[in-house]
Order: sequence, then C-alpha cells, then structure tokens
Amino acid sequence: MTTRTRAPRSHEFFTPGRIVMLVVAALTLIFIFGNTRQTRIRLLVPEVTMPLWLALLGTLVIGVLCGHYTLRRR
Repeated sequence: MTTRTRAPRSHEFFTPGRIVMLVVAALTLIFIFGNTRQTRIRLLVPEVTMPLWLALLGTLVIGVLCGHYTLRRR
C-alpha cells in the first residue's frame, strides 16, 4: 500500500483564524509605521525620548504582566 500526500488546498490554508491574524498583523504594522516620531516621556524623574509605538508597546507589556500576575494570585 502506498500513501499519497496531497498538497494543501488554498481554502484549507486560509482558515478564519489565520485570516484574522493576518488582518491584525497588517493593522499592527500600519500602527507602527504611523507612529514612528519621537516622543518625550517622563518616568518619575528622568525624561526619556523614544518612538510613540515603543512607549505604547511597553505599556501593553506592563499591563499584560500585571494582569497575568493578578490572575495567577487568585
């Protein structure tokens, strides 16, 4: 008996989940390229200059870590 491998069809490759992830990735890239200018951020005493998208990404990461810690403590 021989087994044949079939080539993936295009409708099997583009599942709804993958389409959503492609749209989210495209929107993320549009957001990053639209917010590349430098912005000043005051961190208690020091003032830091960085791209706006990087500051927002840092805020997102801190929020996710705080949420993960809170859910883990329950």
